[in-house]
Amino acid sequence: MSSAFDQPWLTIIGIGEDGPAGLGDEAKRIIAAASVVFGGARHHALMAEIITGERLAWESPFDRSVEAITSRRGSPVVVLASGDPFLYGVGATLSRRVGVGEMYCIPAPSSFGMAASRLGWALQDTAQISLHGRPLDLIRPHLHAGRRVIALTSDGETPQQLAALLTFTGFGASCIHVLEALAGEKERVRSSRADAFDFADIDPLNVCAVDVVAGPGARVLAFAPGLADELFEHDGQITKREIRAVTLSALAPRHGELLWDVGAGSGSIGIEWMLCDPSLRAIAIEQSPDRAQRIARNALAFGVTGLAVVEGEAPPALQSLPEPDAIFIGGGGSENGVIEAAIAALKSGGRIVANAVTLEMEAKLLGLHAEKGGTLTRIDIARAAPIGGMVGWRPAMPVTQWCWTKD
Repeated sequence: MSSAFDQPWLTIIGIGEDGPAGLGDEAKRIIAAASVVFGGARHHALMAEIITGERLAWESPFDRSVEAITSRRGSPVVVLASGDPFLYGVGATLSRRVGVGEMYCIPAPSSFGMAASRLGWALQDTAQISLHGRPLDLIRPHLHAGRRVIALTSDGETPQQLAALLTFTGFGASCIHVLEALAGEKERVRSSRADAFDFADIDPLNVCAVDVVAGPGARVLAFAPGLADELFEHDGQITKREIRAVTLSALAPRHGELLWDVGAGSGSIGIEWMLCDPSLRAIAIEQSPDRAQRIARNALAFGVTGLAVVEGEAPPALQSLPEPDAIFIGGGGSENGVIEAAIAALKSGGRIVANAVTLEMEAKLLGLHAEKGGTLTRIDIARAAPIGGMVGWRPAMPVTQWCWTKD
């Protein structure tokens, strides 16, 4: 964002639980000279001895405070934030409305950095996530044996809830470190196995760090596409793992892209698409109410809580949805103009992948290939299965896959 201002008018200052003692002279001078200081009640209390100007607390919804700040554009404003304002902080939010040339930031150590330093962990080798105001299920994709995870939390109840989630998913032997009031007078670090967690009186301002230990049968979500079918709740309407792996490869997810999963069934394609990278988004379109609810449950179980579920029949349900970068149509779509509507909605340069298991759908894809080009792939899978007292190959239904990129 370009700026018409020669000098920054907005100063964002990160602070810690040690208050002014943890700030440099420049930060303290700016706060003391500020005519208006925005921040939370805790921030104002920590800086009370040096704030001389007007104190304005955060409003709900937060957009009101953003408006109050931007309405003062051109006049000096100070915003207090916890730790690093650009790591899950207010700095990133304000930068969407304030140009970089208009602001000056003095960050403090982040909670992630302080937690790693207390535990002696290499931060670059540690997963860092925020569970502050977000579902705990977001930690699920990070649960691998030997992995270390540091998580921001919402309150004093979160550590107990996290321990329960770890235990439920087969990671009860994991060690949870609860780091409270870091850098403050009440700083405390306690550790416990997840399945024996019983800490009380946890400071609301805490960070949880997890040394992950996977028990027998733990729900580990492998990094490669084509996760086991048994991990998904489904009624048989699911793209099987081998076909799913090939399909994800054909969809070729790229940073920040949006997928439409049309006729989503169990939601397996959209879920695995989102597991590829945190920047990816997906919308699952499903006409069956039961399956739509099942997709939502699967999304939580895989930690992709941002998966959007649209209950309705395509193509009407596709109207007014955000423009997709990629579309998957599995199994059906030979009637009612579903594929035609999908092609029309796809943005230029977007990809469509359609799988056919019926002769009618296959004929549709053959016609589209002849008309528009793209690639056709025949996928035949056979699995070993008992035949009498011996073992033989039992073929699954063959799949014809059409892939096409829109000009």
